[in-house]
Amino acid sequence: MNFQEPLSGLFERIARAVERLGPREPDLPDFEAADAFVWQAETESFQTVKAVNRVPLSLLKGIDGARDTLLANTLRFARGLPANNALLWGARGMGKSSLVKAVHGEVAGLKLVEIHREDIASLPHLLGHLGAAGGHRFILFCDDLSFEALDTSYKSLKALLEGGIEGRPANVLFYATSNRRHLMPREMVDNERSTAINPGEAVEEKLSLSDRFGLWIGFHNCSQDDYLEMVRAYADHYRLGIEDAPLREEALAWALARGSRSGRVAWQYIQDLAGRLGQPL
Repeated sequence: MNFQEPLSGLFERIARAVERLGPREPDLPDFEAADAFVWQAETESFQTVKAVNRVPLSLLKGIDGARDTLLANTLRFARGLPANNALLWGARGMGKSSLVKAVHGEVAGLKLVEIHREDIASLPHLLGHLGAAGGHRFILFCDDLSFEALDTSYKSLKALLEGGIEGRPANVLFYATSNRRHLMPREMVDNERSTAINPGEAVEEKLSLSDRFGLWIGFHNCSQDDYLEMVRAYADHYRLGIEDAPLREEALAWALARGSRSGRVAWQYIQDLAGRLGQPL
């Protein structure tokens, strides 16, 4: 009796079953279908963003230096020239994430991929997929990036930004925003200094993460004049029929009630004004 054929067929079925149970490379999306995507770490897939929530670059007032620096860096990357990863840090509401999205909208030929802070550990897989899509160039964007005590995912990010064996794919540039210059809370740095056997080395390991970004672009609280310029730019762009004097008075009262002046506060005032005037934005 010939047992060879039945056994070979059984082994083949077992091999196919094991292959089905194992991890499968996800299908890459049609990157031609949209200009922006959100990385879904759990399924290793990309969610298509049909319309990016952004404002025109010309409406971002009071951040001229930051705008020019990031735009020039992004244009070089789009042309296939050397460019730096960028960390946009500083005051809340001053347009850090808005600038990234606006610059992406200004520079043709780039795809924007957002990765959520909690998915940073999946960066190696994401970069593998983007690197395989060599026909496209990507701005990889993480908004509000920061790390707390006991969080070790920053080590993976540090290696991927510069120090890994493979390095960053040539068709990917990483932009991140943060309220913290060194991505670590001050108390975390102070704790390292007080408890480490060699405080200098412990602190340097964490602070060196931000050093891996070639560009540090700082954002600071705006002056009253800058704030009013933001308000007027929005009002003109959306054709809100209001004279300068009442606009100034209302905008300053709005900022005083909020206890701060920023691009975000200016936009919130404009939304309130447009609603009262019965005009859509």
